[in-house]
Amino acid sequence: MVKPTGEHMGVVSALVRASFLVSAVYADSAREYGITSQQGQLLCVLMAQPYGMSELGGILRLAKSSLTELVDRSAQRGLVRREPDPRDGRAVRVTLTERGGEVAEAFYTETCRRIDRLPSGLDADERAALAGLLGRVVEENQVPVVFLEPAGASSPKR
Repeated sequence: MVKPTGEHMGVVSALVRASFLVSAVYADSAREYGITSQQGQLLCVLMAQPYGMSELGGILRLAKSSLTELVDRSAQRGLVRREPDPRDGRAVRVTLTERGGEVAEAFYTETCRRIDRLPSGLDADERAALAGLLGRVVEENQVPVVFLEPAGASSPKR
């Protein structure tokens, strides 16, 4: 465990270390549900709606071959299925199965709970400021929605 030094971190170090922290929580949560972190991301994205493979590749930032492998592994586990795209007969959409929806909901709920605890040392105003600043960074960098806003969460006012 790293002991606090009392020194302020720069933005690069703070963002990178925060990314590692969230990734570790995400991975721990995924392991408990018997899925990989990438499968957890896929399930969370598909909670919103089914997507075509090219859309999923863009959202998850995966190469076509990596996405195909991820969807194949997830389909073999009964979490997702491919179905014809009603708008394009040559394309397929990936959607959650009933089991996949159940795993996605449980994984999502638990992961939200764990991530929400990370800034527990901040008061309400500090949490709102953190959410507002991180939200701006995410929006300005056009990060796709890979995790829905938890129920009951409110966006900070700007």
